[in-house]
Order: sequence, then structure tokens, then C-alpha cells
Amino acid sequence: MRILRVAQNLYPEVPGGGSYHVHAMSREQAALGHDITVVTVSGDENLPRREQRNGYTVVRQRPTVELLGNEISAGVHRFLRNAEEFDVIHAHSHLYFSTNLAAIRRRLGDVPLALTNHGLYSQNAPEWLFDLYLRTAGRWTFNRAEVVFCYTDEDKRRVQDLGVRSRVEVVANGVDTDRFRPDGESSDRIAHDGPVVLFVGRLVEGKRPRDAVEAVSRLSDEMNAKLYVVGDGPLRKEIEGLAGENVECLGQVPYEEMPAVFRAGDALVLPSRAEGLPRTVLEAMASGVPVVVSELEQVAPIAERGGVTVPVGDVDGFSDGIRTVLQDGHQDPRPVIEQRFDWADTVANTTAVLEELAH
Repeated sequence: MRILRVAQNLYPEVPGGGSYHVHAMSREQAALGHDITVVTVSGDENLPRREQRNGYTVVRQRPTVELLGNEISAGVHRFLRNAEEFDVIHAHSHLYFSTNLAAIRRRLGDVPLALTNHGLYSQNAPEWLFDLYLRTAGRWTFNRAEVVFCYTDEDKRRVQDLGVRSRVEVVANGVDTDRFRPDGESSDRIAHDGPVVLFVGRLVEGKRPRDAVEAVSRLSDEMNAKLYVVGDGPLRKEIEGLAGENVECLGQVPYEEMPAVFRAGDALVLPSRAEGLPRTVLEAMASGVPVVVSELEQVAPIAERGGVTVPVGDVDGFSDGIRTVLQDGHQDPRPVIEQRFDWADTVANTTAVLEELAH
């Protein structure tokens, strides 16, 4: 099967759960014998326009213009226009113009389209703006696909509530449970003689990292808790400015080191206002680390089986939630990940649907 994967960002050039998902899916499907090409957008002149790596082909198109933080590339349009040799196109996230172009390509051509929803709302734009987008161009884009992949039943319902008529398949966003596990070495980046709380994610407004800093700061005298912030983004300087005895910024940590980072933690806090099903939450739970996360309907049913959920913006609630998982104990979060969120199942189930479309 020849798969054209359309992704705005790609790991390792751009860290993050979505970009890693694209990379790992492409790598695993190539190992299964499929011919995978990933077309992506990159303005880095030091990177080749085309290369083979990890068994798949990467084609980088230069951005033409940027609109609301979304890089638009005429090169992606030209590449898609001549994509008849592929059996199926698999686009990732309706939030990017590259996926809108893939939807236009499906409207005008014969190659079937699959679309993975990595989360309905952007972390970088106001919710009212994306409400408007989702009920117009976003819904149109979803409806051009033969199939839409969602991570949870809750997200499937949310997509269908928008008026999306395309077939929707729930395929969990799995993690590698052999790598992310409680036993093993802990990261030497983390050294603290009290409880260690982790924040792992992009330092952007939508992730609300300030809430994490404030929540842990309220526990520093009481519990000697310390927050380690893992990630990069436009808020990094501000968060570094808040660092002190109870907050330390590690910056971007290579993904290969993250299992050891999670094993060094006692809790993960993620106060985001919007998410899909965050890979960081699943990786923490697979590592035996309890989570304290925002009470989002697509996240809560999983997170509450290995932690606590809190209303968005409730800093006192996040402090209480962290205190609860650190002091009162918690249900072992790993079994739910082993049962429902194994990466091998994610690859197998996604590939089976793409093969069905291709044939």
C-alpha cells in the first residue's frame, strides 16, 4: 500500500505528541512493508527537501505565508495535485491548512482520504474563533474524508455533533508500554528530596503552564513539592522567570529520555483548556505516575482511573488534586493503559482501515 501522509509538523524537528504520532506511525507502517511518504512544511534551510529516514520518505515544502500562526505552503498544494500514484492520503489534524488542502485534493480527485483528529481546538487561538472554524471550513474538511479517526468515543460524539457525516472510527492513541513502564532508571536531570511534580507540554497559552506553577507553589512549604517543567514554546521566558526553589525548567528533553523523566516523577499536572487525548498523560500513566489534569470530557474517563480531574482554571483545585495523589494514594494507572492504549494496537487498527480504503 502506498500511503501519502500529510502533516504540518514532523518529529524530531518539531517536538510534540502529534508530530511524534506521525513519525512513529510512518516508521511502523514502513516496517510492515508499506510505502510511506510524509509531506510536511518546514522553513529550515538546513534540512533537505527530500530524504529517506526510518524507512519512509520525507518531503519538506517551504512555507509561503503565515496566517494566525498557521504556515501555508503552495508547495503542499502542488505536491497534492500530482498525487495520483498513492493508494490513500492520510492527513493529520484539521487545524492546519495542509489538511484543508488535502480535503480540496479529495474533492477534485479520486484518491481516498483519511483524517486523524488530534484534538478539536487549537492551543494557540481563542475558542470562539475555532467554534466558528469548526462549523464552517473545519466541518467541510472533515466531510471530505472517507473516514475520520478519533481517539475516544467522547471525541467521536463531539465531531458528529458538529454535523460531520463522514464515517468516524475510534482508534486509541496508544503508547509504547515496553518503554514507558514503572521499572527502570530515573532521569539524572531531576534531583529533589521531596515530591516531584511534572508538567510536560508546549509552553503555550492553551496548556496553561502558569496554573501548574501556581498550584505547585502553594504546596511548596506544606509538602516540599517541586515542579519540573519539560517543554518549550512562546511562554518559556515567562515561566523561567517564575522559576525558583520550587520550580525548575528543563526545556525540551529528547523523547528518548522521557521514560526516565516520568519514572523520576511522583505526579503529572496538565491544566490545559483544550486537548485531544494527550500522549503525555498516557505515557505518565503507563509509567505508574498519577495524573492531575483538566476536567475535559474526552480525557476525564481515562485520567480518573489513575488520578484526579479538575475544572479548567481552578488553581486551588489543582493544588488539592496534587495533594490528593501524593498523600492519599491512587489507583495504579498502568493497567488501563495496557488494556486500551497499546501502540501496537493503534498501528494495527489504523493500518487495517487504510487498507480497506485503498482497496
